[in-house]
Amino acid sequence: MGEAILWGAVASAPLLVGAVLAMLRTWPQRLLGIVLGFGAGALMASIAFELWEEGLDLGGPIPLVIGVAAGALTYYVADRIVERRASGQKGAGGPLAVGALLDGIPEQLVLGIGLASGEGVSVALVIAIVVSNLPESIGSAADLLDGGMKRARVFWLWAGVAAVCALATVAGAALADAVGPDFRAGASGFAAGALLVMLVDSMVPDAQSKAKESTGLATVLGFALAAGLSLAS
Repeated sequence: MGEAILWGAVASAPLLVGAVLAMLRTWPQRLLGIVLGFGAGALMASIAFELWEEGLDLGGPIPLVIGVAAGALTYYVADRIVERRASGQKGAGGPLAVGALLDGIPEQLVLGIGLASGEGVSVALVIAIVVSNLPESIGSAADLLDGGMKRARVFWLWAGVAAVCALATVAGAALADAVGPDFRAGASGFAAGALLVMLVDSMVPDAQSKAKESTGLATVLGFALAAGLSLAS
């Protein structure tokens, strides 16, 4: 259980670190767009080379596809609720925070299950998580601050997201003996589905509006780095 707590904290810490970085200074909009584009590419690689492949290997296509549909619908509904409650607020900060939560919980749940099952955690995998989580939280926190949210509220929002994701690793370790490969495949699919909708609806459009023609290049670089790290692990 101690190992699950440690790796849960390591995997979720970039979410809070990114929010703190956004609060330390005002970042140029173009730079934020490039950071968001880079993070979007890293998340695409995470979907393709980690969540999707792992889900197929664990439970096959049926639980994986069911998980993808459930994750996509859950994010869509949650995002609509966030939009109604934050009507008039510019940027994609709220949707990105929702996406981080809906991605982080099942992803770190699977991480905890794997740890309890005796699977190791490679340094490359941890770096890949940082590469995707850090830009996501920087971009979201910056958008939330730009939209008028108080610094303390932004900090506690992302602290809460990071804490819930870390606890999901501990929960996964506790559930390891009670769940099978189909559940893990569905959890991977859920994270992938939530991420795909968030990327198309919020993260990529927000990056494009800020970085313009640099978005595509930043996205490809983020994808290449994260894909290489995933394959190396």
